[in-house]
This record gives sequence, C-alpha cells and structure tokens, in this order.
Amino acid sequence: ATGEKHISSIVFRQGIIDKDNSLKFQPEGRLVDVPETIKRYVYKKAIFLKKLTEMHIHKDVVNLVMDKLGKTFIYGELKHSIEETLKQIKITPSKTKVLEALMWLARSHYEVKFSLDTAISERVIFPVSYTEVNGIEDARFVKFTDDNGKVTYYATYTAYDGFTILPKLMKTTDFYHFKVMPINGAYAQNKGMSLFPRKIKGKYAMISRSDGINNYIMFSDSINFWEIAKKIQEPLHSWEFIKIGNSGSPLETEKGWLLITHGVGPMRSYSLGAILLDKEDPTKVIGRLKEPILIPNEEERDGYVPNVVYSCGSIIHNNELIIAYGMADYASGFAVIPLDELLEKLTNH
Repeated sequence: ATGEKHISSIVFRQGIIDKDNSLKFQPEGRLVDVPETIKRYVYKKAIFLKKLTEMHIHKDVVNLVMDKLGKTFIYGELKHSIEETLKQIKITPSKTKVLEALMWLARSHYEVKFSLDTAISERVIFPVSYTEVNGIEDARFVKFTDDNGKVTYYATYTAYDGFTILPKLMKTTDFYHFKVMPINGAYAQNKGMSLFPRKIKGKYAMISRSDGINNYIMFSDSINFWEIAKKIQEPLHSWEFIKIGNSGSPLETEKGWLLITHGVGPMRSYSLGAILLDKEDPTKVIGRLKEPILIPNEEERDGYVPNVVYSCGSIIHNNELIIAYGMADYASGFAVIPLDELLEKLTNH
C-alpha cells in the first residue's frame, strides 16, 4: 500500500477463489495493529563484514569496532563496541559516516510480531529501520516448501531510505511473526529479486536483475547470500527495449517454470510478458512471448505513476493463471489467462 508522501508499506487482504475462479474478498478490519518490534537478531561477524565490504565502507574504523566482538554478536554488543571505539578515536565527518553505516546495517535486521487477536487485514508492516524509512517496495511473496515438506512464506523486497536501496528478505510461517534481514552477496544488487518456490538440485534459486537491465538466475546454498548469477534474458522487443524484470516468483507447471516478466518501453510504459524456463535446468529459456500479455489501458494510464501495469505475483488455480497487478500506483486489479493457451504460445515460440 502507498501512503502519505508515497511511502510504501505491506498490507494484507483475505479472499477466496471459488471453483469458477471468482475472487471474493473478506471484509476489512476496522483497526490497524501496531506490531511489537524486536531487535534480538544474532549477527554473524563474517557475513556482517562482507556486507560492509559490498557497501565500500572504509575498513580502518570498522576493524576497530568489529575486533571487540566475537564471531557472533547482538545489537546491544555492537552499540557498546561503537561507544568504546568513540573513546579511542578522533571524530571526523568521514569516521562518523562509517559508524553510522554500521548502525544502518545493524538496524536492517529486525522482527515484528502482531497480536494473535488481529484480523490479517489489520496487520500492517510499516517501515521500521532507517534502511527503509522511505518505503518497503515491491514485496514478492512466495510459498516455499523445503525438502522435508515444511512450508515457509518468504518475501523479497526493496528497502529505500531516500538515497540508497537495499534488497531484503522477510520470512514468516504464520503471518503474525515476521523476521527481516538484508540479502547479501555480490549479485544481491538492484531491485526485483524473486525466489523459486522450492530448491532446484539442492540449491535455492532466485531471479534477479543485478545490472538493472536484464534478467538473471542465481543459485546458492544460503537463502540470503548470492554470489553466482547467469544472464537468461535481455530486452528484445519494442515494448521492453529500455529494461526488463520479473513480476513475481516463477510458477511450476508440467511444461516448465512460468515466469511473468515486465518490460519498460517508450514513454516508460510498463507492460507484462512471460517466459518459460526448463523445469530441470531453469538457466535455459524454452519459450518467450513476442507480445505482452497485459498493457495499460485508458483507465490505467493515468495515476501517480502513469502508463504502468506492474505485478509482484501470480497463482495458478483451476488451470488458469491469475495475475494480481497494480494500475499506475493508484489501484489494484486482477487478470485471468487460460494456462493451456499461454503455455501453448510459449512452447511454440
């Protein structure tokens, strides 16, 4: 949801899709619950240092702070170490920026916990840390099933502080208790990361746009550390010639992984497209639509961000693809496409 000053938060709605694929929403709650914010994350020094290196933070002051800490530490210990370091050094503007960066990164890890007596529509995740004070943007939720059948709901999103973006990961099993952390690694860059709903050949898989223009696929043993990426799609058609990206997590079908994409074309108009990835080796693109499946119509061209239809997720139900999408940042809608027809077009291209 977008609020005052166009700052984004995460809101939830509950609905039912019946056997005819008609969608009915439950009434919204009358109140908004303010969750408890918990800062008890246990940081791993090696990962924390690696993220600081990615941020190009000067090492001298960092080492003074980090040398006082063990292999793991908590927020209070880091804060105390910074206070002790301040007693040792002569403060300069550049050193102050380094210490602020340490706290900026530390505060990007947190948990929120909602009361059990709230309706899901009453739970709103507002920006909590400094890293996202200007918005929690484009959350892509996915139901992830591990090798043992355990289900966890993950969301990848972009934290924005007004100057810098930070890719982040949110996880929950019950939609009452959420844990939030940064996504790390050389290829955890830019906006638009989406997680596959299961591991592939024993590794987590993620679609990304690491260079800001093309679609990549990444594999990792760790869900929040990404060091390897392979380009799988470049802008090709006129409606996507500026840049492309994903529009939610890949959907598993008998024919392969269906990935809804978006393209930015003339006048920065956003349209939705689709590609099909090989089921066993999703680095291979086996189908790609030449034309978009959804473009802004007259009603969707005017809004806070004009000429945009944008999606962060879809589902398959009763052999139809149901796409939830935003219209020019002023409203939301749903598009329904027969799955067999879409897959046939993809496999014939």
